[in-house]
Amino acid sequence: MRKWLPLLAACLGSFMLLIDVTIVNVALPDIAADLGTGLSGLQWVIDGYALALAALLLMLGSLADRFGAKPTYLIGLALFAAASLGCGVAGSAEVLVAARAAQGIGGAAMLATTLSLLHATYTGRDRGIAFSAWGAVSGAAAGVGVVLGGVLTDLLSWRWIFFVNLPIAVLAIALSAIAFGPSPRRAERRVDVVGMLAFTAAATAVTYGVIRAGEHGWGDRGAAVALIGGAIALIAFVLIESFSTAPMLPLPLLRSAGFTATLIAAVGMSFAAFASSPLLSLWLQQYLHLTPLRAGLSMLPLSVCAFLVSGVFGRLLHDVAPKWTIGGGLALIGAGSTLLTIIDTGSSWAATVPGYLVIGVGVGIMAPPLVAVGLAAVPPQQSGTAAGAINTARQLGLALGVAVLGTVFRNTGSGKTPDVGFIDGLNSATITAGVTGILAGALVFALYSRADRTIPAAPAAAPEPAHLA
Repeated sequence: MRKWLPLLAACLGSFMLLIDVTIVNVALPDIAADLGTGLSGLQWVIDGYALALAALLLMLGSLADRFGAKPTYLIGLALFAAASLGCGVAGSAEVLVAARAAQGIGGAAMLATTLSLLHATYTGRDRGIAFSAWGAVSGAAAGVGVVLGGVLTDLLSWRWIFFVNLPIAVLAIALSAIAFGPSPRRAERRVDVVGMLAFTAAATAVTYGVIRAGEHGWGDRGAAVALIGGAIALIAFVLIESFSTAPMLPLPLLRSAGFTATLIAAVGMSFAAFASSPLLSLWLQQYLHLTPLRAGLSMLPLSVCAFLVSGVFGRLLHDVAPKWTIGGGLALIGAGSTLLTIIDTGSSWAATVPGYLVIGVGVGIMAPPLVAVGLAAVPPQQSGTAAGAINTARQLGLALGVAVLGTVFRNTGSGKTPDVGFIDGLNSATITAGVTGILAGALVFALYSRADRTIPAAPAAAPEPAHLA
């Protein structure tokens, strides 16, 4: 049993950070009522976590190489626990958002190091078992998150969706300190701090600008300044990466049509499949008056279907060209999101099931091979950077998706009766997600078809988490 303690330590940390992507969704109405915040505040509760993960994942991977994966993982666990406590005791939306961002920093440190720790700890058949177990646990986190969030919010309060992390983190820290051996270090590895700051500024400013535009209108000066500032920061990031001797994201990687297609697919999947979940949760609870637990259970078909499809059919699809699995899967996700527009003023929660099932099939088809296909399109020595970039793209897609769909929802529903406005806004948001998924799928299909070299199909693998590799 001692042999598998490192695996348990890694799975505990991954499970904790991944359920916190979805566990908050069913608690949003209670958070809004308790802290007196509106839609924009709720968007930041989600985006604060996602943006921190996206912005810092690559840099923390570099820091782990320089200072060791084990200490980086332990620091990430400790920070995640402290931030979870801060979330649980938050007395205002601003404090909660700040604590969520701190959670994201800790989560990025954990996500950047988990697989490298398992790779260094296990060899041969044991390594395969460890990676499969990690994939299965991570894949189950999305579904467990919405149900656990509902149970804790119903029985205790929304604050316990964060307090529950504390005993898990303490156990994970204790096991990690004992089970993992010393980590190799590369003292010469440089860290692209300037690039990270530019990327963080660009992503945060654009997200803030979109959310503010939804609240105050596109003519709002603050929204315009934020969007222009985000564009300038993005240009600065490109220039920094072009001239840096140790770039966070080597721009030559983007010359590969296959790798570019993978990044687009990662952004598109998170946007089309998951960014509408907060709005659907609000509909289920505020409009249909479901309890948080029942709302969480009604959102399970997506995660369960994705897990089953990837587990049962993933091995059968590993020889299929990625333009079909990834491009086709993304188009299916778009079609499923479009199906959610059947919701009207007389619908029950069952109206979400057809769309959720189709989205789940699409996610189950495209998620398992996504990282492997992206890695096959780049030189082996850059595989770590490429994997980090793909995971960054997933979180960026979620953050921007929540911002954009919230703005579409608000703009479409304004000026109408509450019932009609809510449903019209929700339908506009889901059709936006659907069209984005279909168009992204078509673009990805074309890029894979025109890739400058053949991209090998992904090897059979255990199911990956639906929202975060």
